[in-house]
Amino acid sequence: MEENKKVIIEICCGSAEDAIAAWRGGADRVELNSNLFLGGITPTIGALRTVKKVAPDFPVMCMVRPREGGFCYTETEFQVMLEDAKLLLEHGADGIVFGFLHEDGRVDRERCQKMMEVIGDHPAVFHRAIDVVPDWKEALDILIELGITRILTSGKKPTVPEGIDTIREMVEYANGRIEILPGCGITADNTKWVLQQSGVDMLHAAMSREHYDRSCDGNEEIYFGGSVAGPDGKEIYPPEDVFKITHAEDVKAFVESVEKI
Repeated sequence: MEENKKVIIEICCGSAEDAIAAWRGGADRVELNSNLFLGGITPTIGALRTVKKVAPDFPVMCMVRPREGGFCYTETEFQVMLEDAKLLLEHGADGIVFGFLHEDGRVDRERCQKMMEVIGDHPAVFHRAIDVVPDWKEALDILIELGITRILTSGKKPTVPEGIDTIREMVEYANGRIEILPGCGITADNTKWVLQQSGVDMLHAAMSREHYDRSCDGNEEIYFGGSVAGPDGKEIYPPEDVFKITHAEDVKAFVESVEKI
């Protein structure tokens, strides 16, 4: 990263409340999702409109992802994604975050092209689907050719610190042709190192605290979500009375820590 160059800070948000907190905390933009527990799903129009009413000039990138569980979608899911992108842009989204892969994990050029036709001149971001492709250089070449603005990546590892070598290689390979946005596992404690080691000038971070909604505590036998099998084969259900919220003061502290670098 060039000395004294401003670092763009994007906050990953799971709700309108998160996005408004990020704006109040001084973030440069947000990625607006729903259900971050599943990796981020398409947000509602209501969430987007609520953010834009409070902060009309604040850049909001909207995730378009209809479900969890991979990035090779049915034709119906694909059509839903195109419609969602159109509606989000019509209602104030500043850009769209998406990703299409073939069943073998390679970038689906044709579907990406169709999404780009919907996005038009707005920023387009290919999300962390890039982290599961078999050949990231081939993927970058396709995305650059399609005119994608940037990719969100953890360097094909669970977190940015683990994937920093690949992120640096991506920056060098891209050579300014596409933006590289590191995300996952970025904290105030490692931002300076990430910036120095990667050569990027933007960061994608998530920060939230647990909150409690006790309205379900009257009957602890009831679960409204899914479950996973534990080591003993028994079903494990996430607690029904816990949710996460981003706080403006946490974002502000993160922004200020980056500004001091």
